[in-house]
Amino acid sequence: MAAELIINADFYETRVALIENSQVAELYIERASDLGIAGNIYKGRVVRVLPGMQAAFVDIGLEKAAFLYVSDVHHPLVEMEQIFQTEPDGVPDAGPSEALAEVQEADGPANGRHCVDVPIEDRLQEGQEILVQVAKEPLGNKGARITTHVTLPGRNLVLMPLMDHVGVSRRIEDEKERKRLRDLVLAIKPAHCGFIVRTAAEGEELEKIQAEMDFLLKLWNNIQRRAETASAPSLVYRDLDITLRAVRDLFTKEVDRLVVDNEAEYRKILQFADTFMPSLKSAVELYDGTEPIFDAYGIEMEVQRALGKKVWLKSGGYIIIEATEALTAIDVNTGRYVGKRNLEETILKTNLEAVKEIACQLRLRNIGGIIIIDFIDMEKEANREKVFNALKEAVRKDKSKTNILRMSELGLIEMTRKRTKESIGRLLCEPCFYCEGEGHLKSTQTLCYEILRELQRDQGDFFGRNVLIRVHPQVAARLLDEERTALERLEEKLHACFQVQGERHFHLEQYEIAPLES
Repeated sequence: MAAELIINADFYETRVALIENSQVAELYIERASDLGIAGNIYKGRVVRVLPGMQAAFVDIGLEKAAFLYVSDVHHPLVEMEQIFQTEPDGVPDAGPSEALAEVQEADGPANGRHCVDVPIEDRLQEGQEILVQVAKEPLGNKGARITTHVTLPGRNLVLMPLMDHVGVSRRIEDEKERKRLRDLVLAIKPAHCGFIVRTAAEGEELEKIQAEMDFLLKLWNNIQRRAETASAPSLVYRDLDITLRAVRDLFTKEVDRLVVDNEAEYRKILQFADTFMPSLKSAVELYDGTEPIFDAYGIEMEVQRALGKKVWLKSGGYIIIEATEALTAIDVNTGRYVGKRNLEETILKTNLEAVKEIACQLRLRNIGGIIIIDFIDMEKEANREKVFNALKEAVRKDKSKTNILRMSELGLIEMTRKRTKESIGRLLCEPCFYCEGEGHLKSTQTLCYEILRELQRDQGDFFGRNVLIRVHPQVAARLLDEERTALERLEEKLHACFQVQGERHFHLEQYEIAPLES
């Protein structure tokens, strides 16, 4: 499988795209004004214990209190100075980034839910200070989901400092290699801590595994020391930024090359690769083309496509993706496809083609939670079984955990996909004030960044000139306020002078850019 990792890094936004077989498979976006917190470790204070929900709210210094479920709490969980010696009997229910999938899929008896026989009120008290890690970003009106099951992911290993267990990712299929890695880690690891061997460790030698293990243990010791002296609530450890997380979790031996368009990020990646994956260092490239990198690789078009409700299939059929508060509904239609032989064959072919596109869209859009797929009705049970099996096969590449139920007589398939962060649609769009929330518009921030990229894309037309930017007043206000620094830096780069003009009659997403006559 040909794969590439493309990184578009600007000072206001970083975007990472994983391309598999010339198709955008996954997309990650992080903005300087809204950095992700998944994987961060905080010293928090319990503000409320809810026996009726068997959960607690914990103040970790964010706008909204974080949510801690009973199964995510060690027992006994004592004061901060003793928590570091606690040995739980369960594996973390959630962890940061791509390492989570491998923690969940690792073998061994510890890969189960933590015992919930001891109620939350016997584990936590209001005012208690605890060390927690963010498992899920805040979603919508919900605060962050946190856990006391701390995990520290590296390139080859995931450290579980509060548990004595060694597991191996099930994605390593060779039994001899699995045994070799397990025995290797068991022989060199300290007592009273555990490790999950990640897929990237396949084929690695003792020296590499030992060096990373020492690094993770040293990192944990530093976190302990900071937690002992920090006040609550406070941030104790910040996970890697999106660029290095992508390198750590996505830049595997199956990826042919990594291309980044920012020289500073390029040097940072090389330094990281030199330490943790020297064999892949030669596959890192600095993009020097004049066309924006996401345009050059056809990713920008896929980003726009991922925001639309309708996705066309090659046959002429299409799928409709509609997100609601409770679930995501996906509808399959034959569209312009009329088939060649009979109706049942036409329907089967459309459904099978839709299966592949649905699996791709779930990953690309990062759709999570409950998903209902309405396939076109098929009369034959064998055909329904084919579609079900095709969907199970299509989601095998997905790192997020999925659960698929068999197709009902109505042609519906119910499935769930683990949600750890906002979908691309929720991240890039905001509720539409034209239709009172019935639809969505691109946010003013997204539109500002589109305008900045448009100026960069056509910089030859604007270099050294006065440029008029006509936009909706709300976009103009943001360009001249929150995004003023970005605009001024681009002015310096292009030796240009930008004049922003608000137009009340413009639609929010409408803008015009033109050089002024001198």
